[in-house]
Amino acid sequence: MLEKIIALDKQLFVFLNGLGSPTFDGLWLIITKQAYWTPFFLLVFYLLIKKIGWKNFFIAVVFIALLILLCDQSANLFKNYFQRLRPCNDPQIKDIIRVVKSSNSFSFYSGHATNSMATTVFIFLIIRKYYKYAILLFLFPLIFAFSRIYLGLHFPIDILTGYAFGALYGTLFYKVYQKYFTKN
Repeated sequence: MLEKIIALDKQLFVFLNGLGSPTFDGLWLIITKQAYWTPFFLLVFYLLIKKIGWKNFFIAVVFIALLILLCDQSANLFKNYFQRLRPCNDPQIKDIIRVVKSSNSFSFYSGHATNSMATTVFIFLIIRKYYKYAILLFLFPLIFAFSRIYLGLHFPIDILTGYAFGALYGTLFYKVYQKYFTKN
């Protein structure tokens, strides 16, 4: 059963990765780097400050930093335990896929997907009552994590598992934040 899931995962990866084009490679290399998302992050921070104030904003930033630390360390723990090769290094498919960027670390599960989903869930849960279109924040983890497939660095299951862990961590951190640092 696991072998069938892995085979389907590889097939889906080959399909999605194959949708790419050299014309757009540069764009996806920009999308995958967190630094290029700085204007977006600053906008989200501005929206947070505007609604929750500076004190709660600084508390939220501490939570986000701890959240990212947890996400990175848990993803690395899983990667080192499972040692799944990245698509760009997988001998079964590496010669038939588009490898735009390579890495020698392991693939399962995606730290990019985990971090982006965890922080998005945490922030969304804080600001959803203030902004009608707060749900649009979820475009960030969708686009950001898809870049990892496009570039040849992660399988879809790596992304989906990262999303699941990220959503769990973001929700748990929000519950602690809400319980101890909000007046609701």
